[in-house]
Amino acid sequence: MGKKKGGKRLGKKQVSELLQNLFQHNPNETFSFKQIFKALKFDTHPLKMLAIDVMEEMAWDDFLSKVSDNSYRLNMKTQVQEGIFRRKATGRNSFVPDDGGTPVFVAERNSMSAMDGDRVKVSYMARRDKHIKEAMVVEILKRAHDTIVGKLRVTKDIAFLVTPDSTFVHDIIIPKRKLKGGKSDDKAVVKVMQWPDSEHKNIIGEVIDILGKTGENNAEMHAILAQYNLPYKYPKAVEEAAEKIDATITPQEIARREDFRDVFTCTIDPKDAKDFDDALSIRAVGNGEAQKSKGQLWEVGVHIADVSHYVKEGSMIDKEAVKRATSIYLVDRTIPMLPERLCNFICSLRPNEEKLCYSVIFQMDDEANVKSWHLAHTVIRSDRRFAYEEVQQILEDNGVKDGTGEPAPPATKKHPYKGEYATELIKLDALAKKLRAARFKNGSVKFDREELHFDIDEKGKPIRAYFKTSKDANKLVEEFMLLANKTVAESVGKVKKGVKAKTLPYRIHDQPDPAKLENLREFVAKFGYKVKTSGTKGAISRSLNALMSSAEGTREQNAIETVALRAMMKAKYSVHNIGHYGLAFDYYTHFTSPIRRYPDTMVHRLLTKYQEGARSANKDKYEELCEHCSDMEQISQNAERDSIKYKMVEFMEDKIGNTYDAHISGIQSYGIYAQIDENHCEGMIPIRDLGDDYYDFDEKNYMIVGRRHHTKYQLGDPIRIQVARANLEKKQLDFTLADD
Repeated sequence: MGKKKGGKRLGKKQVSELLQNLFQHNPNETFSFKQIFKALKFDTHPLKMLAIDVMEEMAWDDFLSKVSDNSYRLNMKTQVQEGIFRRKATGRNSFVPDDGGTPVFVAERNSMSAMDGDRVKVSYMARRDKHIKEAMVVEILKRAHDTIVGKLRVTKDIAFLVTPDSTFVHDIIIPKRKLKGGKSDDKAVVKVMQWPDSEHKNIIGEVIDILGKTGENNAEMHAILAQYNLPYKYPKAVEEAAEKIDATITPQEIARREDFRDVFTCTIDPKDAKDFDDALSIRAVGNGEAQKSKGQLWEVGVHIADVSHYVKEGSMIDKEAVKRATSIYLVDRTIPMLPERLCNFICSLRPNEEKLCYSVIFQMDDEANVKSWHLAHTVIRSDRRFAYEEVQQILEDNGVKDGTGEPAPPATKKHPYKGEYATELIKLDALAKKLRAARFKNGSVKFDREELHFDIDEKGKPIRAYFKTSKDANKLVEEFMLLANKTVAESVGKVKKGVKAKTLPYRIHDQPDPAKLENLREFVAKFGYKVKTSGTKGAISRSLNALMSSAEGTREQNAIETVALRAMMKAKYSVHNIGHYGLAFDYYTHFTSPIRRYPDTMVHRLLTKYQEGARSANKDKYEELCEHCSDMEQISQNAERDSIKYKMVEFMEDKIGNTYDAHISGIQSYGIYAQIDENHCEGMIPIRDLGDDYYDFDEKNYMIVGRRHHTKYQLGDPIRIQVARANLEKKQLDFTLADD
């Protein structure tokens, strides 16, 4: 007979649970039958036989590995994995395995209080019948962050930190002597002194920085950065190193370079920009007798700030730039990658100042076919700093209709072009339009996503929200930057058969996820559209473009763009080139913005070395840098998005109770997201506020449907909303349906 336990016999189920527990909590040990029977107090023959049978089954299930005839251990291959822990405020925590497998659910009680982003080791729990796969954290390998941002609550006896998204189950306690002068309601950065363990449930921390009062613009912007572990001040020592850099350009340096100081050159940037990375030059060349048959040629120079001339590899400034990897553009400020003296003064291509550049010089015909090109270190002097709006105005004053892709009509004696440097700008625009048309013909995907922007007053308060769209002037610059990036990438990557290409960081973009494309096909079919999901890369992207243009201006445009965007992969940096799907380029890199992106600086250094005949650089070292730059790009985009969300809530704060026309911009099981048509601010209507029905979430069709009244809410639908709440802490707007 099995041993009685509280009057109950141990059945197979209890025996497997006991065994499972034993092996899981000792993932590295091998147990003999004898040790197992002793540990679990199995002291009758039938119970021992049952245990042996169960272990046999567990080995069959790959839960255990058989070490010898009478010993087992946990099967580490399938049962224990390392990866990243993702913590959700909803409690739906998950473990993302390193091998890129699907995320696995981790219940709070099995999380070992791991924090979001921690590297953990988990063991998988044996599948219970009809239950989802679950994992349990067995070890925290590396903490993602040891700092936490939140709001201080200081009482008579105790102080603690309140975090906005209530991610932590237990309080973060701060000893009074470790407050650093912080008071209730201050935003603070807290360093963890003690993580939770089996004895202590709470996190103990000390304040390392007071950011200011909650609700103050500066404090809030710094809090967003600190939350992502991004720097919000520039290290003194690095700034001092930048002050010591000699900015004079010697005659010897000029003699070593190609001289473009007398060629028309200009920069075109947003009106509030200070770091001018790139300049364009243009002049007519070679229309002598011999050239007559070939027609007019144009020399277009894409001149990029020569950052690597000033920032030497391994220097203090370089190390800080690597760490940051990118500049961050929050709504009201730029957190630069390089010290201000470099990014706004020495390297910035300011008008009427001599500047050092690394340039791609093209010779092209009127059809924008590149006849020849070369790469050179140059010296330039920009004739004029244009804002996009000014160039746009000049183009439109001379007959360009934005977005049609048509260049300005030719000038005549009677009607010469009007505006500063109009002839040059109009020629650049005409060439860019040819390049653009060829790119789309080749299968480049057309995604003109508008971006939400705010005008803010001197206190940082948003006074106007509007969408910024890319006009012909923006596209002019973009086209030449794309051409330069593509050309230098090809110059290294495109080699003869049998020759190994030298190491270079590429900007790569994978093909769309086939399952998501299929999803898109089913979704757009409801609106009567078709889209190709199989065939060549070019065929699929051309069909995506056709879909976008036929949906333009319709009610469903936003919904279709959203779903199409979700099917797209994210672009990233890597030395392993797979091409860029979205642009339909086989070789693409980032060369044109070294002031604000570290990969561009790496590319400049490698190209310079290769021009001097150096051997190929170490692939592994550069791949590691690429991964880091991709990660930092992602993190800074999240911070930028958070700053927009914060400003959005702040902008709507005084509009509670107002009603607006909106459309559904997202559907989740817990609510529907809606975007106001006139100012593009987005909020959520929780499911519970949708009236007296139970709603089913149809994830595939992006909609929710009421069970009783069959009311449908689908992505893209127009609705009328009322602003209910604006929660700055959570950067969240709540809407309700307006009773119209």
